Amino acid sequence: MRPLDGLRVLDLSRVLAGPYCTQYLGEMGADVIKVEPPSGDDTRGWGPPFVGETGEAVYFLAANRNKRGIVLDLKTERGREALRRLAAGADVLVENFRPGTLEKWGLDYERLAESNPRLIHVSITGFGQTGPYRDRAGYDLVAQGMGGVMGLTGEPDGPPAKVGLPVADLNAGTWAIIGVLMALQARHGTGRGQYLDVSLLDAQVAWHVYAAGAHFYDAPRPRRMGSAHPSIVPYQAYPVADGWLNVAIGSEKLWRRFCAVLGLDIAEDPRFASNAARAAHREELNERLTAVLRTRTAHEWMADFDAAGIPAGPINTIDEVYEDAWAREREQVVRLPHPGIGTYVGTGFPVKASATPVAPTSAPPTLGQHTHEVLAELGYSDQEIAELTRECGHEF
Repeated sequence: MRPLDGLRVLDLSRVLAGPYCTQYLGEMGADVIKVEPPSGDDTRGWGPPFVGETGEAVYFLAANRNKRGIVLDLKTERGREALRRLAAGADVLVENFRPGTLEKWGLDYERLAESNPRLIHVSITGFGQTGPYRDRAGYDLVAQGMGGVMGLTGEPDGPPAKVGLPVADLNAGTWAIIGVLMALQARHGTGRGQYLDVSLLDAQVAWHVYAAGAHFYDAPRPRRMGSAHPSIVPYQAYPVADGWLNVAIGSEKLWRRFCAVLGLDIAEDPRFASNAARAAHREELNERLTAVLRTRTAHEWMADFDAAGIPAGPINTIDEVYEDAWAREREQVVRLPHPGIGTYVGTGFPVKASATPVAPTSAPPTLGQHTHEVLAELGYSDQEIAELTRECGHEF
């Protein structure tokens, strides 16, 4: 068995945070039904790249496996009634509409819970259901900026930079998964579901950890430092003969080993003998380290660092990550048959469970692929299904 076998999840979300959440709920065993509007999830048109004869967007494929896909027009009463029927038998509903939209359609948590008090309703928005920014549209870039992440990312004298992946969306999606699992556990005791308000901005603030501590205790504030760490030295990327190499020296024992490998007699130098001293003399130390590290390639240094147990690693391109034998041995690439592109390829589940291992079940659906199947399960006749889908401008 898989941990969420027997649970049904309705995915009304679009773009990334919600779909990312529901993709992995599906990986854990839930029956996920993705409900798309007649035009489809926005990301079906986000590209390039597009792949296959049907021109499937890689962006959509990346966050929508393990789902059955249907199309409903929630702007019509017929579409809303179908959604109510689905919600009556669901365990979890995930959506990312702007605040007030579902209330307008009579599909908000309070009304859906009247017929299904066990329903767990997850709403993912940019800024939450309360507060001064409630009604703003939320996108990853905006949340990274407002949440302080861009203020800490980039070179000291350069412009602010966003993280290379949409971390605000992915972080909110991960917190949504945590919230769902929390609510499912609570439901075991109460017998009732609940409403979960998740925002991209809240999720970014949850990442602040020691950066927030500097604010709370009126200490020197973190600033943009490139790859360097505000508190640990040396802990950053250094230039080597053929590129760059990350080095992470997190203890005095490692510091002494590191100096030995580099052939530098500075481990007990009062300027560098403790982490606090190294932080105070960061620039002077980095000049000395860089002069030595530049003399050899990343591969040559890694052989010695691995032998000495020193934490270090190359700065890989995405291509290099998946060419590494690690990706294969850790099952970080999955392949599934797909009706439009032949073979879907995606990333693996990051948790290896001994008793309840998870695995992907199906490739991302084509638009409306399972509409007839799911509506028939709700008791709709073929004629009613035809009327519903015709109203959407599709025939499935």
